[in-house]
Amino acid sequence: MNRKFYRSSTDQIIGGVCGGLAEYFDIDPLLVRIGFLILFLVCGTGFWAYIILWILAPQK
Repeated sequence: MNRKFYRSSTDQIIGGVCGGLAEYFDIDPLLVRIGFLILFLVCGTGFWAYIILWILAPQK
């Protein structure tokens, strides 16, 4: 099975990164969003990880 990560075009709030990760890992997008929020609040890396994925990941 060959899966590829794409930004979601249907389940997006800002850039579709969390929706795309949720589709890729087959989990709820809310869990991914909470994970990014926790990373942002604890050490600030969630923001930069989101921005980098937003730039590098292609739109589906």
